Amino acid sequence: MGSKEICRNELRIAVRQLSDRCLYSASKWAAEQLVGIELDPVKFTPSNTRFQRGSSSIRRRFRTNEIMSTPIAGVSYVSTPVMEEDDIVDGDFYLLAKSYFDCREYRRAAHVLRDQSGKKAVFLRCYALYLAGENRKDEENIELEGPLGKSDAVNKELVSLERELSMLRKNGSIDPFGLYLYGLVLKEKGSEHLARNLLVESVNSYPWNWSAWSELQSLCTTIDILHSLPLNNHWMKDFFLAGAYQELRMHNESLAKYEYLQGTFSFSNYIQAQIAKAQYSLREFEQVEVIFEELLRNDPYRVEDMDMYSNVLYAKECFSALSYLAHRVFMTDKYRPESCCIIGNYYSLKGQHEKSVMYFRRALKLNKNCLSAWTLMGHEYVEMKNTPAAVDAYRRAVDINPCDYRAWYGLGQAYEMMGMPFYALHYFRKSVFLQPSDSRLWIAMAQCYETEQLHMLEESIKCYRRAANCNDREAIALHKLAKLHCELGRLEEAAFYYKKDLERMEAEERDGPNMVEALLFLATHGKDQKRFEEAEVYCTRLLDYTGPEKETAKSLLRGMRMAQSGFPSMSAEHFPP
Repeated sequence: MGSKEICRNELRIAVRQLSDRCLYSASKWAAEQLVGIELDPVKFTPSNTRFQRGSSSIRRRFRTNEIMSTPIAGVSYVSTPVMEEDDIVDGDFYLLAKSYFDCREYRRAAHVLRDQSGKKAVFLRCYALYLAGENRKDEENIELEGPLGKSDAVNKELVSLERELSMLRKNGSIDPFGLYLYGLVLKEKGSEHLARNLLVESVNSYPWNWSAWSELQSLCTTIDILHSLPLNNHWMKDFFLAGAYQELRMHNESLAKYEYLQGTFSFSNYIQAQIAKAQYSLREFEQVEVIFEELLRNDPYRVEDMDMYSNVLYAKECFSALSYLAHRVFMTDKYRPESCCIIGNYYSLKGQHEKSVMYFRRALKLNKNCLSAWTLMGHEYVEMKNTPAAVDAYRRAVDINPCDYRAWYGLGQAYEMMGMPFYALHYFRKSVFLQPSDSRLWIAMAQCYETEQLHMLEESIKCYRRAANCNDREAIALHKLAKLHCELGRLEEAAFYYKKDLERMEAEERDGPNMVEALLFLATHGKDQKRFEEAEVYCTRLLDYTGPEKETAKSLLRGMRMAQSGFPSMSAEHFPP
């Protein structure tokens, strides 16, 4: 049997088992990967498939090797273990409890199963109690602090669940799903090491539960922790590693893993979206835009991950495309946090910041832990000059995810606006530690060093150099390096950076005051250093301008001609810089 066929059979069984245990998010993920496996062209014709083979240039672009079937190191040739089923003993009770669960009547579902001892029934009862406790915790949050407030409310079912699941584990009567729930409970209680061990045990016993992998991924906060996990060699491990690398900001490694997985899951929208996320982190916006356009063609009612697409359109100021996307998600499902974030971005690009904040707040009412909404709302408050509200929003974002460099950067901006550069510098350092390849963060830190209170120009120069080496798209770093070296009297270094900046502006066909400044400095510096031919080239270019720089260039040319002909000339300081 081919390895693709093995993956397909395993996933088919997993979808049913996960759905039967009400783990619908994991079931949906498994079903999406099942559909994403490339079909055998001998058995299937294009009319019988969702996608036509080779129809997508994007998928062909990211296919790593046409002959590769599955991730070689991770394929399991063992069939999916059939979980112990209890239908004969408590099947009718289980069906009733599952119906209550699907109607979100969690305590009724748990009550129906109170006397059932089968593993399926025990898991569903405990899972229903856990969700009932989560619902009550959310209600207490709203009652005590409002929908967006902070509260010390806890899930009051955790203690009893931990006691029961611990006893079941000691007795050896717990299945992989029970281990997953036990790990989830311990994670909520702060016992991260024990939670990791239980989740590893769960995924090693039953590797198709993506919810367990996701929880395990959230507990891998360092690369050392990730590498220390004793995971079985299964193809699901590659999905986990790719996601974990992304969370640990190892974007190139993550991208390589996902491209590798596409050898089998050629039509997986999930993998396409994850590749887009990795490239978004690498600021390859053109490729990200193309991938999301392809995703929407294949899945026109998709809302998941589209908020990231809206961020790209916002950064590129693609007003019409963002307007179309906002309308599209509004018509699909306007009460999804992602939809609200997209609409918020749309109003932000229009300059309607109050309306933008309204939609970000709506997103947070739908999902209090929506990281993007907190961060983007902080940006809007910065635009509105409401720095206390911005600081609060950014702090809520870093509470949710301390590795979110955008929120740390936002805190730096807010404190800089309040004239507190020492605090701003602290937060900029945190952001640049998390995302050292982003030139904007280095530039922000450099500008902080330049402030009157700090005036640490040498440190500022170091930061601008890092920005220049990180593909400074805004073309700020080279110009600032030239000006700072000039201010410090290092004219040769200033000339070097002015030349590099000039070359870049010419390559990008940009014109403006920075080009005039560079030409004026290089012309004056060339004349002072008796490099008359070089200076004449820059002066000649300045003659094409109509402002005062044209007269300055004429004066410089006259001075150089007089100096070359042996007549005394006026010194360079008589000419405007």
